[in-house]
Amino acid sequence: MSKLAIIELGAGQFIVDGDLTFATIDKKTVKSFDFLNTTKLATIDLGRVTCTDSAGLALMIEWIKYTRQNKIQLHFKNIPEQLRNLAKLSGFDKSSHFATAD
Repeated sequence: MSKLAIIELGAGQFIVDGDLTFATIDKKTVKSFDFLNTTKLATIDLGRVTCTDSAGLALMIEWIKYTRQNKIQLHFKNIPEQLRNLAKLSGFDKSSHFATAD
């Protein structure tokens, strides 16, 4: 298990590093969207995600909801195949966040 870290690169660019799983996503992670408040255009690179499950997809959906409510444009890059497959199973692959992800 790799600990989850969100690394800010500046200018609205973020990298998620580690696992996006039930074991690594805690209540603090789910409730702490402060990093998204630093910009009106955010790009989250998921290329360093090593393992994911449905908790990772749920977190992405929470980010999407939060950014919509706060009028922040959100883009994802390098979405792992596991997350794409989970999104497809649940119908979220039709979202523009997945359609233009890379």
